[in-house]
Amino acid sequence: MASDPEKPSNKTSLLERLSNFLLREPEDREQLVELLHGAYENHLMDADSLAMIEGVLQVSEMQVRDIMIPRSQMDVIDITDPPEMFIPHVIETAHSRFPVIEDDKNDVIGILLAKDLLRYYAGEDFEVRDMLRPAVFIPEAKRLNVLLKEFRSNRNHIAIVVDEYGGVAGMVTIEDVLEQIVGDIEDEYDYDEDEDNIIQNADGHYRVKALTEIADFNEAVGTSFSDEEYSTIGGLVVNKFGHLPKRGDSVVIDNLSVSVLRADSRRLHSILVEIIPDEPYPIEST
Repeated sequence: MASDPEKPSNKTSLLERLSNFLLREPEDREQLVELLHGAYENHLMDADSLAMIEGVLQVSEMQVRDIMIPRSQMDVIDITDPPEMFIPHVIETAHSRFPVIEDDKNDVIGILLAKDLLRYYAGEDFEVRDMLRPAVFIPEAKRLNVLLKEFRSNRNHIAIVVDEYGGVAGMVTIEDVLEQIVGDIEDEYDYDEDEDNIIQNADGHYRVKALTEIADFNEAVGTSFSDEEYSTIGGLVVNKFGHLPKRGDSVVIDNLSVSVLRADSRRLHSILVEIIPDEPYPIEST
């Protein structure tokens, strides 16, 4: 039986469904977020898309001081050091750009690109000062959406953050800003909100959220860490590193091998814990 050409189809396109859903115009940001969540619940967008849109909205409200790498944690090069002294540090940290200072982190004189060090290995006359790119200085209060626009228009990837007195407060990169948009997209190491804080893999390793209470961690893994100084396992791990670690960093704590699964420029999110087996005592021959 032929279908009636005048009868509208029951199968509307995704664009039509989304347009119909958005007909009620939001009056403020809260209503917009609520509308977006409604679109997700009605299967008009997936979780990744929702997370990215929320990240964009969040970036417009955040300032540089909210995400910057503090001065104490900046990886820098001292202009007074010879290349053979600072190149191992460049290789170890694997950054593409380094602030260059003159004796003190409060005196940033330029930016060195790691790729420019190829000239040193090529045997050319190499003078660090000649390789420096101008450093861009920005205030702590600059909004991230404005900074991202400037990064794109100036083709710059790093900026030095200064406080109200003109002193260096830290640094920020374009990657730090983009993390606020895409950093919360789920990957193979993330958890659903409803999942447990501690999940044991088939190989016996534990995937642990950084916000897990130390008491809960002790009970699950069989450790006896004190919670007097730190209440979460993330606080304990960051203290052991002595700085905010990056994804892939690892450290040994007692009989545990701890690897960072996910972290951004502001906090540690999740870790992988492996119990190091005790070495058997050697059997003495009689």
